[in-house]
Amino acid sequence: MRSRNATLGVLFATTTALVWGGQFVVGKSALETIDAFPLSTVRYALAAALWLIVLIALEGRASLRLDGRGWRLFWLGSLGFAGFNLFAYTGLAHARPETASLIVALAPLLTALVLWHRTRVRPARSTFVLLAVALVGVGLVVSAGHPSTLLHGALGWGEVLVLAGVFSFVLYGLGAAEFTSFSPLRYTALTASLGWLTIAGATVVAIASGLVEAPTAAQLTSVWPQIAYLAIPGAFVAVLTWNAAIKAIGPQNAVLFSNLIPVTTFAIEIVRGYRPNAAELLGAALTIGALVASNLLARRSAPAAATTSVALPEAA
Repeated sequence: MRSRNATLGVLFATTTALVWGGQFVVGKSALETIDAFPLSTVRYALAAALWLIVLIALEGRASLRLDGRGWRLFWLGSLGFAGFNLFAYTGLAHARPETASLIVALAPLLTALVLWHRTRVRPARSTFVLLAVALVGVGLVVSAGHPSTLLHGALGWGEVLVLAGVFSFVLYGLGAAEFTSFSPLRYTALTASLGWLTIAGATVVAIASGLVEAPTAAQLTSVWPQIAYLAIPGAFVAVLTWNAAIKAIGPQNAVLFSNLIPVTTFAIEIVRGYRPNAAELLGAALTIGALVASNLLARRSAPAAATTSVALPEAA
């Protein structure tokens, strides 16, 4: 039984990583037509509705109760879903998909830094070393293999916004530890639904103020395949398989598969005609290698550390 659970866990984690890696390319395509705000609003209207339907079917209507913690769930949902999507997808419109995927994959290392701030327990020296290596790798990719250009604007605000989105989701993931009586499905469905209210509200304000253009029916129709991918495999399915992987093989084993996210994104872009230079490939290898090493070292730490692991941003 344990072997079967481990096999299923690996399959679930691999599925999630492959789907999330692909949606950076799909999302970038959609953002060429409509803005990140309406894109996220439509996407999460679909995903949240599906999560709520599945939640009611599996756990009953009583699972919709907020148990007096509605404001906390609303805040965490706003961080995890509005914060990640509005920051990261706005940033993705001004960054390359492969760069965004590498930044998103930094989430486990960012988690260690957040926990250091919260618990005052200093991470191992190896964490800082590996974070530095990972950042050097990201820098090589962002600068297209010319690090000196980072001093002259190669690191744009698009990458900074993606990083802000990742940080938002790290805080959301750590917040799940407060809801031990909630199943992963219940926590996801409730926070996503409440977070959608923030996404929709921000979109209305952005459109009304002229910061964002309201998409036309023709524009929405033209990117409907991308929206369907982002909402159903990218959000609804991938989050469920991710939660299932964590339950089957544990968060520290599951997070190892996050390294497939940038690999998948790079592979798709190469198939589409992108030709990275040697320095970019080295940068990707450095980042992925540092993340793998960090995750492997984390597995040797005290079991208590596993309870504070964070699910990756669902590129969501």
